[in-house]
Amino acid sequence: MTDRNLASDATLEELEWSRTFEAFYQAEARTLFRRLWLVTGNRAEAEELMQDAFLSVWERWDRVGGLDDPLGYLYRTAMNLFRKRYRRAMLSVRRTVRLAPSNDDFSDADDRHIVRRVLATLPPRQRAALVLTEMLGFTSKEAGDALGVTDATIRSLTRHGRDAFRKVMEVEDA
Repeated sequence: MTDRNLASDATLEELEWSRTFEAFYQAEARTLFRRLWLVTGNRAEAEELMQDAFLSVWERWDRVGGLDDPLGYLYRTAMNLFRKRYRRAMLSVRRTVRLAPSNDDFSDADDRHIVRRVLATLPPRQRAALVLTEMLGFTSKEAGDALGVTDATIRSLTRHGRDAFRKVMEVEDA
């Protein structure tokens, strides 16, 4: 008889756990979808990102449900998924563009070498901010989320990085 009570208690806990996630989903799905639609500009992609984000949260609901702010975890997950897809798409575009003939392969190689060398002279945070905002096209907010800092910090790092980049380039040209 006790085994049966334990089994029914476990089933009740699972049911309660499932209901709390369903309530969370019902409360947040529409808003997340709308925000992702604004970010992606594509309804289908926003819907897919939303579903993937909720799936990821559901898989970890035993931990996420107990957080002070499960909504923050959901949005972070959704944005990480968006960035991951964006990076994959950009990589695909770069591969496709690389297949197109270049005007001057030697000049392109020199430019890449110079940029790598100059970036290597920058502090890691400035380098990361410059690469994310200038080369990958992230906004300061997106770059800040990716690096775990505020968008104001990203703007400052980018400005200082650009200044340092220009100074090194002026020395190169002289």
